[in-house]
Amino acid sequence: MSAHHTFDGGADQPLDRTVDRRAFLARTAAVGAVAGIAAALPAPASAAGGSGQDRPGLDVPAAYAKPRPAAMSDPTELTLAEAAWMIRNRQISPLELADAYLARIDAFEATYQAFNTVLADAAREAAKAAGRRPRRGPLHGIPLAIKDNYYTQGVPTTANSFLFKDFVPAFDATAVAALKAAGAIVLGKTQMGPLATTRATTPAGVITTVNAWTPTDPGVNPGGSSTGTATAVAGRMAAAGTGTQTGGSITAPSNAQNLTGLKPTMGRVSLYGIIPLSYTRDHPGPLSRDAKDAAIMLTAMAGEDPADPRTQGLPKVPALIDAATPVYGGGRLRLRWNTRIGVLPGYADGSSETAAARRAFLSAMAAIRGVTLVEVPFPEEWELLTGNEFNNVRLPERSEPFMPYLRSDLRGFGVSLIGWLQGALMGTNEYVTGQRAKLLLLERVLDQMFGSCDVVVQTSPAPFDAIGLPEIGFPIGFTAAGQPIGTILGGLPYAEDRLLSVVATYQAVSDWHWRRPADPPADRLRATPDRGRITAEEAAEQAQ
Repeated sequence: MSAHHTFDGGADQPLDRTVDRRAFLARTAAVGAVAGIAAALPAPASAAGGSGQDRPGLDVPAAYAKPRPAAMSDPTELTLAEAAWMIRNRQISPLELADAYLARIDAFEATYQAFNTVLADAAREAAKAAGRRPRRGPLHGIPLAIKDNYYTQGVPTTANSFLFKDFVPAFDATAVAALKAAGAIVLGKTQMGPLATTRATTPAGVITTVNAWTPTDPGVNPGGSSTGTATAVAGRMAAAGTGTQTGGSITAPSNAQNLTGLKPTMGRVSLYGIIPLSYTRDHPGPLSRDAKDAAIMLTAMAGEDPADPRTQGLPKVPALIDAATPVYGGGRLRLRWNTRIGVLPGYADGSSETAAARRAFLSAMAAIRGVTLVEVPFPEEWELLTGNEFNNVRLPERSEPFMPYLRSDLRGFGVSLIGWLQGALMGTNEYVTGQRAKLLLLERVLDQMFGSCDVVVQTSPAPFDAIGLPEIGFPIGFTAAGQPIGTILGGLPYAEDRLLSVVATYQAVSDWHWRRPADPPADRLRATPDRGRITAEEAAEQAQ
């Protein structure tokens, strides 16, 4: 087995990085070993925050995009990079941008139900202050939506749960603090699956948030558990937002709502100040409109944090914004780095609309200079190692920080109770065996899958969540009924730049990411009386 994998440089400057597979395996094992003693809820003390020394600069030329003419008539149509260009060039003020988003929230939130809390007054005051301060970079004055499991100082942070219904943190999560330090404005906290499990519902399981593309049909899954953030961004009620992913909760809602969502490598973004679901699988990351916006968000969020050992000792955060900028040579588009895209068996087979969109995506990529499509196998015992039996070893990590609550009042868990009980009842032998199986899966993915490719298409996000590898979800088409179709690419450890470069190049030859859903019909601008509910059994089946 090869101990190292060195990225090729391609036509641009090389990726000056060597991934030590053994080191990543050892690191993953160490994280699993300390999961039981390190997964406590963050104490309400002073915020930790990263030093920023391992984070590249945000204020780089590539972070600003001159707006498309079609976006100039409505500020909420601008991408984050376009809005940053407008603010830098004094074509719009932070207050005007915030007011535009707040106007859409006023008009459509009753239908979308994307937010738990809207901070209209605070957002306007922050926007006014941003207008008076020297500009800090592309996030200066940009309105964001924050998932409601991220601590926000002085603002309720409920994780959509009975357990935290009265919780008001004394500090910001490290990721939120970093976004604010970069000049971003928090518009509000978004709806989510109770304790980050299913699609967004009340703690009792009543469905709240709808898919922005089908606002009159609550039966269409908007993706979970970062549902509210996805709907807020897709419905143009925020420029971008934050999510967390443990079993697909960034990539799934991004695929469902025509967004670009990036789940970074485990440890790339601090989890400090985020209500935990699974210590070895929780990944904070951005949901945005395109690869450039995702790169800007992740550049601000990523970096070492002394309060989170998972973030320490990692490779330096690469120049993500440059990576998400398409490259042209001789007037022709090319990939920044020659890249082998691995295609798994059956990925584009069949006659479904999804299969057709996948084939079109692969065909578009094959026509780009620097791309090589290669067939890659599923690793040995893939179905066994990624099946429910081993996937469920995450459940004790879910239960351990919440044992005091499990011992006192089970009603506090609402519709998501079953998963916490299953975790509390799982034996140590099962958990240890599962951790060993996870390391075996990681080893086989690195050797047998990435031995012949640099990125790989995914048919499910869950395996890469379990082993901590990065992945990105993005749009590749629509159904005949007008619902988005997305796909997912997975990458090597800390290779978020490679993923962003591939998606940015694809988005330079496609227009799916420019499409926005129609506003809800005027006669539906109110809360639907009955959107249905999820039972405890369904919540357990759908849990992230």
